[in-house]
Amino acid sequence: MQDVTIWHNPRCSKSRDALSFLEERKLDIKIVKYLESQPNEKEIKEILLMLGISAKDLVRSKEELYKELNLKDASETELIKAMAQYPKLIERPIVIKDGSAVIARPKEKIVKLLA
Repeated sequence: MQDVTIWHNPRCSKSRDALSFLEERKLDIKIVKYLESQPNEKEIKEILLMLGISAKDLVRSKEELYKELNLKDASETELIKAMAQYPKLIERPIVIKDGSAVIARPKEKIVKLLA
């Protein structure tokens, strides 16, 4: 059984830092490359519950695609649909353990999750 799961983007330095942080602790890590295996709306809703945040707090509002899709005034449902369709809109990295999750920016947020 995996100790932790990370929604990982190998091209992101913050995501690589978080993965290294987990690897240094010799954890059993399930790596989900969420840009390749796109999460569906149900999975995004589950992550939001684990994080305890709204979709507005999970979406990357500085992403050019966010502006192109005109998501500034989008509803929670519309944001979730957009993140499912365009996973690059999802803030990263997300680390999950025992039904809880954190957005590991900075990576030190992982420490509380592992405690």
